[in-house]
Amino acid sequence: MGDQVTRPALVLIGAPGSGKSTVGRLLAERLGVPFRDTDEDVEAVAGKPVSDIFVEDGEERFRELEAEAVRRALEEHPGVLALGGGAVLNEDTQARLAGHRVAYLEVGLSDAVQRVGLGSARPLLVLNPRSQLKRLMDARRPIYERLATITVKTDGLTPEAVADALA
Repeated sequence: MGDQVTRPALVLIGAPGSGKSTVGRLLAERLGVPFRDTDEDVEAVAGKPVSDIFVEDGEERFRELEAEAVRRALEEHPGVLALGGGAVLNEDTQARLAGHRVAYLEVGLSDAVQRVGLGSARPLLVLNPRSQLKRLMDARRPIYERLATITVKTDGLTPEAVADALA
């Protein structure tokens, strides 16, 4: 197989609110390649929104579906690929990202809070959204930084400006 494997042009990682889906769509359009979001893949397989998977099936089941979605997408998707914010917590996923072009969209807490919207249906941010988001971002930052081949600080930038920086 080796060189015949289709590889994403770019894989986007980052915390909720970093702009992975929005920037990913813009960038894919600019590059003339398809866009794919692993959260959407998980929803398609499960037949329900991510928030419902968390509530009805639990985070563990969601993470299993997510790891499989990421594995499949890394093997078959040629365009821009956005991973769910927590996908990088999976060690198998971390190993699979080696050798890929991975862009970490770094976002500060206040920008992330504004973008996510604290009344949102993001399952891990239910109780105290701001402190949950901060805790989650602090825990994941070292993983994002280690996996990234490029980092773009998104604070104060429009999605278009971030896509420009990546292009």
